Amino acid sequence: MARVVSGRTGVLSVQCLTEFYRTVRFRLPEPLDPAAALAQVERFADAFLVLDLTPIVVLEGCRASGTYGLSIWDALIWAAARLNQVPYILTEDTQHERVLEGVRYLNPFVPQFEPGILAARR
Repeated sequence: MARVVSGRTGVLSVQCLTEFYRTVRFRLPEPLDPAAALAQVERFADAFLVLDLTPIVVLEGCRASGTYGLSIWDALIWAAARLNQVPYILTEDTQHERVLEGVRYLNPFVPQFEPGILAARR
């Protein structure tokens, strides 16, 4: 993670920032208070390029949700990646190595994950 931040190679969808905030505020056994959660979101927004949620991303996300059976929230992350030519989505929420229209899902928590693949494609 430090290499991604220092190399400025990471990208987030605005959807990721909102999901993070909701998770740390309401889904943790000991949730963060609003100020601490906001401070962390600000750190992420400063450390990564954040892709906007635009009407075209929403339309593409709706298409992908219907076509691939993704939740609309996951489809919005995929659409932001695809439309901005981001080759990988790091997540533990889907099958490792799944590819949808050129965007590859990688689970950084599986033993098969090779971090070097990220640097090789940038």
